[in-house]
Amino acid sequence: MSEHNFYDSLRDFAATDPLRLCMPGHKGKRLPMPEWDALAALDFTELGPTGDLYGPGDDWLEEAQRLWAWDWGMNAAFFATGGSTQGIFTLLALFTRPGDTVLVDRVSHRSIHNALALFDLRPVWLERPWVQNRALTGPVEQQTLARALEEHPEATAVLLTDPTYYGVHSELDDLARLCHAAGKKLLVDGAHGAHLPLVLPGEQNCLLGRNPYQNCDGVTVSTHKTLPAPGQTAVVLVNGKSMKQLRAASALTATTSTCFPMLAALDCLRPWLHENKNAYRETARRCAELRADYPCLTLPGLDPCRVTLQVEDGHQTAQALEARGIYAEMADRDHVVFICSAADTEADFARLRSALDALGLGKRPPAISDLPAPPAPEPVLSPRQARFSTAESLPLAAAEGKIAAQWLAPYPPGVPVIAPGERVTKKILDYLYKLCYSSNSAILVCKE
Repeated sequence: MSEHNFYDSLRDFAATDPLRLCMPGHKGKRLPMPEWDALAALDFTELGPTGDLYGPGDDWLEEAQRLWAWDWGMNAAFFATGGSTQGIFTLLALFTRPGDTVLVDRVSHRSIHNALALFDLRPVWLERPWVQNRALTGPVEQQTLARALEEHPEATAVLLTDPTYYGVHSELDDLARLCHAAGKKLLVDGAHGAHLPLVLPGEQNCLLGRNPYQNCDGVTVSTHKTLPAPGQTAVVLVNGKSMKQLRAASALTATTSTCFPMLAALDCLRPWLHENKNAYRETARRCAELRADYPCLTLPGLDPCRVTLQVEDGHQTAQALEARGIYAEMADRDHVVFICSAADTEADFARLRSALDALGLGKRPPAISDLPAPPAPEPVLSPRQARFSTAESLPLAAAEGKIAAQWLAPYPPGVPVIAPGERVTKKILDYLYKLCYSSNSAILVCKE
């Protein structure tokens, strides 16, 4: 076996020049985009020599996934080509049943709210502490989770987001112990954490380094967000379940038209991670220097490779950077977020520093934000009842008292201020206006 088992098997099969009287239509030849021509030869459908992501297994593709699980110190892994959205659907299909109660991190991506509606799950929202003057929430606290577990013994699982879009990381090992002591599963949307084993401090617990998700029951990581992988690629990792169970759960909502170049990219990425650990540690070092020199978020336990500026006007700062050809991951009223990876060179960091200096941000302290915590939601209907109800579109000014049939979530980060099934209150409207929504902004509400 070579180091790139599945990738090599595709190349070897393509080299035999098979006559492709099957999908895809380009037949491994030219594509309308010449930049993609080199990938065409590896873009197969499910054939005997290529393997099948949803087949019986025991092929190079399944071996590639087993190696990912081995490296992360978990029981099984599955390649997802629909991003962590597919991963979230897979985890909930695997660990819950329709009608279940789930304790859910309110700082959740909109894909989780969609999953709650699709799988008819009943959310109980977990609070995070509001970090005063920082306009964001801190890590999930043990006492908050312990109280929620005691108050809701009917819950079957806990679903957290870690790290958050701003890089906030919770102590997952402690939270996992609480969940397991109560007989619950801990599931994590780790979309932004695929690189964490390479850079987190602490005792090594897997072949890659320190895997913060090792004691969780399931996690999805978006490899494309922080690692050198194509868009949409992700990996789902679980404990206590077999590859067969994981594959069946994913098949419920995933496409049957698998993109084989994406799978090959994930296979090639695994050994790359071992070879480039030091590169991510160097990125973390440079990020630490940025946080020391500019007005950045500096909470304990932050993602070492994320830099979050805290400024008077995040949107204006992002626009000023774009005028200099620098594009942040996201901006909101108070922040500008940079995702940094091993692909960012010393010259890239120097270019960012030069732009921040030109904007007068050097040695400036973080801005103090007056944004309060989001108002607590008032649930009326289940997410499924609201999401599939007959709805009408209203301007926000006319929506007070109505029940939302959609989420309203500034994107990014895609965290809803109001979610399907919740009442639109005056406090919610005032908060949305603070976030730059206008009274004429539209919202879907349930028709009475």
